[in-house]
Amino acid sequence: MSSIDDAPRASATSRVDIPFSSSVTWRAPNSSASYHASKRAFDVMVSLILLWPLVIVGLMLLMLNPLFNRGRLFFVQTRMGAECQPFRAWKFRSMRPAPSIERGAFDALDSHRITPLGHLLRKTRLDELPQVINVLKGEMSLIGPRPDFFDHAQVYVRQIPGYRERHAVRPGISGYAQTEVGYVDGLEGLRAKVAADLHYARHASFGFDMWIAWRTLCVVLGRKGS
Repeated sequence: MSSIDDAPRASATSRVDIPFSSSVTWRAPNSSASYHASKRAFDVMVSLILLWPLVIVGLMLLMLNPLFNRGRLFFVQTRMGAECQPFRAWKFRSMRPAPSIERGAFDALDSHRITPLGHLLRKTRLDELPQVINVLKGEMSLIGPRPDFFDHAQVYVRQIPGYRERHAVRPGISGYAQTEVGYVDGLEGLRAKVAADLHYARHASFGFDMWIAWRTLCVVLGRKGS
């Protein structure tokens, strides 16, 4: 089971201060008021549209889960959001329930726990659909760095240069690292993900977001999810 020496514990609503000194050269993300306004308007508009598919998929899973994915409909996990603060991220559950998270910060995914229906949900990215609620609450964006499990993220923030800086922007349901790097684990994989996330944060624009949204559709239609 993962453990974190001297790491601050936090609930999804408490604010934490994570000290970190990075050796990377950092440039602040796009601070344009027009960009942030257009990005937030796009987030809200699309998320409201996606509420109907969320309800429909949720109802279908309520019927299918007893046969192919026994357990609760949703999986809720505390993750690291903007400014390294914790929040509760929602997903459709795709794995068999476990009493606690045994996977270490740099361990591979517990793929043996993914159910048959869960594999389909993950390949099509439908397991991420409930996170439109997080977007509407302002905890996430449609496009941005993917948020990690909070306990693991506290390890990364100390061991991977630039990891804290990637939290200068809101986390996203999809992001540049997801479309161009894909699912990663291990130290080297995480460094590649962080590099991609920092590239996004440095060059964030509405046009870049739309390109990532298009690439996400290509990945989903190609069923290249994790």
